[in-house]
Amino acid sequence: MRVKALESLLVEKDLIDPAAVDELIQMYETKIGPRNGAKVVAKAWSDPEYKKRLLEDGTKAIAELGFSGLQGEDMIVVENTPQVHNMVVCTLCSCYPWPTLGLPPVWYKSTPYRAKVVADPRGVLNEFGTSIGDGKEVRVWDSNAELRYLVLPERPAGTDGMSEDQLAELVTRDSMIGTGLPKSPA
Repeated sequence: MRVKALESLLVEKDLIDPAAVDELIQMYETKIGPRNGAKVVAKAWSDPEYKKRLLEDGTKAIAELGFSGLQGEDMIVVENTPQVHNMVVCTLCSCYPWPTLGLPPVWYKSTPYRAKVVADPRGVLNEFGTSIGDGKEVRVWDSNAELRYLVLPERPAGTDGMSEDQLAELVTRDSMIGTGLPKSPA
């Protein structure tokens, strides 16, 4: 509500163009947003050499696909496996990899999420409706001004033979934060 009020005031004083604001938001939601991260994940799922580079040097491998810039300069990619599920938080503020994930969701920046994910990550997963099983270790990674994290989710079963574009459609923003899982193939 405060953002809308501020935007209205800036428009009223003729300091910003509402069309420019809408264009910027649209760009982050559709061109820059989580679609970039989904392309990174799909490439890693379908290209073992790329996956190896991604896990060794996330920043460099992500830049290979043309995604870099402010808030994405130093990226670490952590892989979900049958034994480990990774989640990302920024306990101090809301450090978030904009070039690969777009705009951060409101809940990511909220104090309750930032506090609870560290103290009770399984509880947070349950709140998101994400079931990973009791035997799986949960690791929480704390982003900061120096480092941003991207979760490489497990590739869903039944996706053999799918193209990178088809695989990218299964990747969700939440699966790259660790609060969700990729979609199952239709």
